[in-house]
Amino acid sequence: MSGSFKKAFGLVKRNPRAKEIRLDPAQILDALPLAVAVVDEQDVFCAVNYAAEEFFGASKTMLLNTNLSELLPHDHPIFLMLERARRAGVTISEHDLSLEGPRMTRRGCSIQAAPVLDQPGCVAITLQDESAARTLDQQISARNAARSITGMAAILAHEVKNPLSGIRGAAQLLEASAPPADRELAVLIRDEADRIRDMVERMETFGEKKLERQSVNIHRVLEHVRRLAGSGFASRIKIIEAYDPSLPHVLGNRDQLIQVLLNLVKNAAEAIAGTERQDGEIHITTGFQHGVRLSASAGRTRPNLPIFVGVRDNGPGIPEDIRRHLFEPFISTKAAGSGLGLALVAKITADHGGLIDVDSRPGRTEFRIHLPVYEDPEESSN
Repeated sequence: MSGSFKKAFGLVKRNPRAKEIRLDPAQILDALPLAVAVVDEQDVFCAVNYAAEEFFGASKTMLLNTNLSELLPHDHPIFLMLERARRAGVTISEHDLSLEGPRMTRRGCSIQAAPVLDQPGCVAITLQDESAARTLDQQISARNAARSITGMAAILAHEVKNPLSGIRGAAQLLEASAPPADRELAVLIRDEADRIRDMVERMETFGEKKLERQSVNIHRVLEHVRRLAGSGFASRIKIIEAYDPSLPHVLGNRDQLIQVLLNLVKNAAEAIAGTERQDGEIHITTGFQHGVRLSASAGRTRPNLPIFVGVRDNGPGIPEDIRRHLFEPFISTKAAGSGLGLALVAKITADHGGLIDVDSRPGRTEFRIHLPVYEDPEESSN
């Protein structure tokens, strides 16, 4: 650690009468939520903070004395940034960069490279994964969208379903007594009444009901979803599973989680079917990811969401113009879609205190939900 840095942070006074407080610069760096790392003239790590360990998915012991080129390809723009920062002696910034290597995959990152002035050749790097912020924005948007149609669902259920029952009953009576030429019209009225009733019932699922949550084995849920998909809509599509067998149980509602994951797998199958490709695949993955949290109000801890479930397909991808609004109601990529499926998925995930995000490009779309771990009340009280 440089002498000037220690001089700047080594001694702080609260007020003239207060006792002097000595601050450890390393503790200050570790307290920062921003990933900070320092590399030498050979791009070898010589200092990292705790957030950088999480960012790179490796411990400080592993990162120190490791060359950055072991984590990222040699032609990555970050190496040009480091060289420019050394040569010009100024801070270089880049946004919306992807960091993809053998050990890590990060997209939508903002990176700054600044020379350490009293250590020739050394560059301090700050890294921020902005995709997390975009994911939270999408989650908030999805929650607000779900709430906005909750009231509409209640109104429709009350004001529409009762008249529909009368219309359908009248249509049945007409169908039984109408001449053959008019019977077709009676059947049309009955079928349309059924269609509207089904739509109202789907929207009723957005109602604010208390969610009963308990310990759920997510792999048993996925096995049930796979059996349903394999014997029905995905019978001709290859489903590949990559599960982490060491995962603890999640805190959730089994039936609701089945509905969420079945919807995601069905969407993946329909996306593949739309391309008419013969090598269509759906990948279902589970794993444990540190550092995924939702923001919380003051005085409350941020919910930890370390368990993730991913559903990936090799379909055409999601158009850029609707990707940001994907979890809003009545937004659909399918010509005959109602646009309620993903809105419901987002609402159920939010009801679990979880998070959903999507990464899509031509030939690859992955939805990933993050869920909380089940904690035994008896163990937590001890």
